[in-house]
Amino acid sequence: MIDTKKAIYFIALILLSTGFYTQTKAQSGGTLTLVVLNEKSQPAEGAGVKQLLANKLINSVIVNAKGMAGFEGLPAGSYTLTISYTGYKEITRNYTFPSNIYIDTIKLQPDNTNLQQVNIVARAPAIEHKQGKTIVNVEASVTNVGSTVLEVLEKSPGVTVDRNGGIAMQGKAGVLVMIDDKPTYLSGSDLNNLLSSMSSTNVSQIELITSPTAKYDASGNAGIINIKTKKNKQQGFNGSFTTSAGIGVYPKNSNSLILNYRVGKVNMFFNYNANILKYLTDLYAFRKYYDANNDITAQLDQPGGFTGNLFNNILKTGLDYTVSEKTTIGFAIGGITVSRVGGNVGTATWLNPAGVADSSIYTTNNTNNQLRNGSVNLNARHTISKTQDLSADFDYLHYTTTSTSDYDNRLLKAGGYDEQSRGHIPTTINITSGKIDYNQKIGKETTFQSGWKSSMSKTDNLASYQNLIGSTWVDDNNRNNHFVYAEDIHALYSTIESKYKKISYQLGVRYEHTGYNARQYGNAVQKDTAFTKNYGGFFPSGYLTFQVDTANGFTLTVGRRIDRPIFQTLNPFLSIINKYTYMTGNPFILPQYTWNFELSHQYKSWLTTTVSYSDIKNYFSQIFLNGATTDIILYTQGNVGHTSNFGVSSVVALAPVHWWSFTFQAVYNHKQLKGFNGNTYTTSIDQLNVNLNNQFTIGKNYTAELSGFYTTRARNDVQELLYPTGQLSAGISRPIFNKKGTLKFTARDILYTNAMEGLTQFPNSTEYFILKRDSRVYTLAFTYRFGKAYKTVKHQSGVSDEMQRVGNG
Repeated sequence: MIDTKKAIYFIALILLSTGFYTQTKAQSGGTLTLVVLNEKSQPAEGAGVKQLLANKLINSVIVNAKGMAGFEGLPAGSYTLTISYTGYKEITRNYTFPSNIYIDTIKLQPDNTNLQQVNIVARAPAIEHKQGKTIVNVEASVTNVGSTVLEVLEKSPGVTVDRNGGIAMQGKAGVLVMIDDKPTYLSGSDLNNLLSSMSSTNVSQIELITSPTAKYDASGNAGIINIKTKKNKQQGFNGSFTTSAGIGVYPKNSNSLILNYRVGKVNMFFNYNANILKYLTDLYAFRKYYDANNDITAQLDQPGGFTGNLFNNILKTGLDYTVSEKTTIGFAIGGITVSRVGGNVGTATWLNPAGVADSSIYTTNNTNNQLRNGSVNLNARHTISKTQDLSADFDYLHYTTTSTSDYDNRLLKAGGYDEQSRGHIPTTINITSGKIDYNQKIGKETTFQSGWKSSMSKTDNLASYQNLIGSTWVDDNNRNNHFVYAEDIHALYSTIESKYKKISYQLGVRYEHTGYNARQYGNAVQKDTAFTKNYGGFFPSGYLTFQVDTANGFTLTVGRRIDRPIFQTLNPFLSIINKYTYMTGNPFILPQYTWNFELSHQYKSWLTTTVSYSDIKNYFSQIFLNGATTDIILYTQGNVGHTSNFGVSSVVALAPVHWWSFTFQAVYNHKQLKGFNGNTYTTSIDQLNVNLNNQFTIGKNYTAELSGFYTTRARNDVQELLYPTGQLSAGISRPIFNKKGTLKFTARDILYTNAMEGLTQFPNSTEYFILKRDSRVYTLAFTYRFGKAYKTVKHQSGVSDEMQRVGNG
């Protein structure tokens, strides 16, 4: 049998040596940067640029938010570039390189034709890697069809999702999830319910930001996941409709409508998505109890399953108005409804040390979970001068979640019992947030940013439990709870970014002050309690890049992050998982702080090797305790101590032939967790996450994908070990109806290997578990694009003005 640890070290050594080898083999080449603008001299974000050599495609890039597209390490020769953008005329340019750096500005002109006749040539790569982040272009991957956002994250490079929906990135737990650059302000089961109900159809990109700048919130020790919904920026009226039907064990359906009207000074948009599906989760757990001599005293066999129906609606609409050439204002409103109605059935069988059954308890639980969200955004942007601009955002969010459960525990033996109870848990969350950002261009190479942000949130959580005594429902005041939590966070930040010859850098610092007040209202059994905390801190961040030559560059990145305990974690009330497992909060938990360090080497545009180290203080981890009796396990969260995480990663993005391109990423982590929970724990783990995405062009009409990931043994908590898991998916697509429509077919988790399996160590007991969902799904999807693009008035400006506008983007 292969020694897993030695194999992992060997792979890590290969990844490191690859980076050094390519450095020594570096060759000089040209660098081409295109600035692509529309007829208003605004960045043509999303335009496609294809690079051809001797009429063969060798590379393609997508124009970024600043209107820029770059090609590096170009050997001497002649190249053809084609620039295409929906609603605009395609432009072709030829370039010849000796060995130099070249910058060119391209201004696109509207194509006064019906949008139905426009051939969309550009195709974004499925995965892109840029400074400090990885970009997942959701629509570019055929296998994302019919999936939820959480399922897309599961197979994204360096991302893992545990059985509770917790998200880790680059081997580190603690991620801030944002939608369109705005925090969701949800966590735990609420965040899991949101992401697992959002269809990927309405998502254009997912940014995995491992090294956020000081402009971003300091939350998330592993970084930020920014989910960017689709926005159509083309002139005129246009839109698209997508519907998909999938079948696993149960059927699934997703529908999406995107509309946009942009003409003159007005841009209006409307996005709607609806999902209908039946879900399935099979869960098996086997618990062993030990005495002081480590001998088995009892065993608990716990097979179970969850089924139910999910229906959700997501709507977002808004308007942007150009008041003048310098000022734009806008608003957006949105709403989300998520309904999960189902139940679970399980049997807990007590066994003696020899495995002979003693007694069984049959449990049923019918659940009804509802989530409602409404949001309002007001925004404005004003250009003070050619070198200065100011933007402001105001947001209000309201969440209402309601969870009801009906429990029934029956002892399956003569003279057994029938225990019935019910719970009703409504929660309301109100968030108000405002921010102002100032940008100034200093000279040609330096940008200064500064800003302020404040957010105020209030959560009101009521948990009401009753037990059936005879024929009467009686309040269970040992578990009843009313918890009110208010939190304010105020922040100031400044960053400066510049470039001098071969050196570019960014330095930033953010200060955040947090204050919260929490109160647990008492009842006839429990006392009224309250607690308050105020704390602040500085969070520096930055990077330094040295471009050795046109092929090799090194980047050092440093940043400090924070994770604050969520209100559910602070709430000390007791909730039921099953008859023998309870969960409670911890009002004494402290925030955890992380220092992240990364050193990366990039060779041309196809190989990036990174060495990283993270040091985490007051590490969050699940803590498992004995309950009121020895057969009950109670788990909570606490600060278990200190964690260090050493990582090595390598990313390869190549197109060996014109019809095949792939992105391969491997992330190795050595984690050491030290803490105290009754006893001193020291745990270490070596883990590897591998992700491969292959894209194929078959003839003139077909594109295909074969992708997958594999994760070895891993550990996010001191007391829980996760076993290996992985997934293989494939898909194919082709245009139809004269390229106005697209038909896609995908098969996800073909081998049905994407299980969540592991071993948990409790005080005086252990528990093996395996969780499987309805993950092997075959999906057929159809997209139809419609509308008309209009020619708009052309505004003239010089190249210097164009570059200035791009710099301010």
